[in-house]
Amino acid sequence: MRIAVLSDIHGNLIALNAVLADIAARAVDRIVNLGDILSGPLWPCETADRLMALELPTIRGNHERQLLTQSREAMGLSDRYTASVLEPRHRDWIASLPDSLWIAPDALMVHGAPGDDLCYWLESLEGGQVRAAKAEEVETRAGGVDAPLILCGHTHIPRIHQRPGGGLIVNPGSVGLPAYGDDHPVPHKVETGSPHARYAIVERVGDEWQAELIAIDYDWETAAQAADLRDRPDWAVALRTGRV
Repeated sequence: MRIAVLSDIHGNLIALNAVLADIAARAVDRIVNLGDILSGPLWPCETADRLMALELPTIRGNHERQLLTQSREAMGLSDRYTASVLEPRHRDWIASLPDSLWIAPDALMVHGAPGDDLCYWLESLEGGQVRAAKAEEVETRAGGVDAPLILCGHTHIPRIHQRPGGGLIVNPGSVGLPAYGDDHPVPHKVETGSPHARYAIVERVGDEWQAELIAIDYDWETAAQAADLRDRPDWAVALRTGRV
């Protein structure tokens, strides 16, 4: 079984279309989506329509939860813009999404970490800097959840983590936003250092899962110009450079 793994599209329809075209040439059995799908100043409604038609196995991320539960006043700029343009059918769709999903008896989808859509599972913050998490940190955040393959997103940082007891945790990186700044729990930057759209392919070989991280070119200048038109220079810089 070969599975293409998408995460953190953030309304970047151009990046999504480029990734889907790349996947079409790689003979996968299915495509799955780990959430944070629409939030941002780009094309949230168009992205929702594209994905709704595909009917991919999809879970909600923290931004879907926030769009459904937070007041406009409590939202950040990206959620606030998205909330202002979503139509009822889009809201109904994201409300129908689960927060986790088993896509095979040995493969689990989560957004952040099991039971926590805001957790940096494979990364840790230290002095305001992001570093790879230690094995013991990863296991503590797993909360006892075990599976030969767990797919997670949220941090936008592509990473394959081999668990000490066996099994993989795979973060495919972000389809649509290669860098961002955040204030939670302390101010920090997350940067991949390039503007590429990212996803992963995981494949069961015998009794084990293997993973490949993929970065592809797309028209990020058009996406950055769209962010500029929405008065989001922070997004424009991130989309052009993969840095904040």
